[in-house]
Amino acid sequence: MDRPDLSASDADLERWMDHALGLASMAARNGEVPVGAVLLSATGQLIAEAVNTPIAQCDPTAHAELAVLRKGALATGNYRLTGTTLLVTLEPCAMCAGAICHARIGHLVYGADDPKGGAVRHGATLFDQVTTHHRPRVTAGIRADESAALLRSFFAERRAMTRPRRHGESGP
Repeated sequence: MDRPDLSASDADLERWMDHALGLASMAARNGEVPVGAVLLSATGQLIAEAVNTPIAQCDPTAHAELAVLRKGALATGNYRLTGTTLLVTLEPCAMCAGAICHARIGHLVYGADDPKGGAVRHGATLFDQVTTHHRPRVTAGIRADESAALLRSFFAERRAMTRPRRHGESGP
């Protein structure tokens, strides 16, 4: 699960993670937690892309990973996405990690670790459980600093907007 030395194909992963980061930035501009996801075919072609939309959709399951898996299944005509690569800017939560198993994703690539809500390297470590029926190959840490910075910036801005004002202090 540790980040290996980058090969030529890993340079492509970095390029696609940059694309996912652009999607995450778009989500942040729309007031959503900045997470972007990209699904690639076994040959490295884009199948689908998605962003977090739980706030806009009033749906706690509207995570970028689930949205990209749904789009990918529709695009390929198969709910099993065997041989595909899923790139996401943040370590998937337990719900998304479970869906990744069910979709039979071949390779999961994520950016920033999520010690509070992640379930790949942190928390439930879903792929390490004996009852997990499918374990994708995992590459962590691609563009981790950029992913983490985007999240920190988003939540700092959020906290500043909701911080109680002191007597005599004007608004943002």
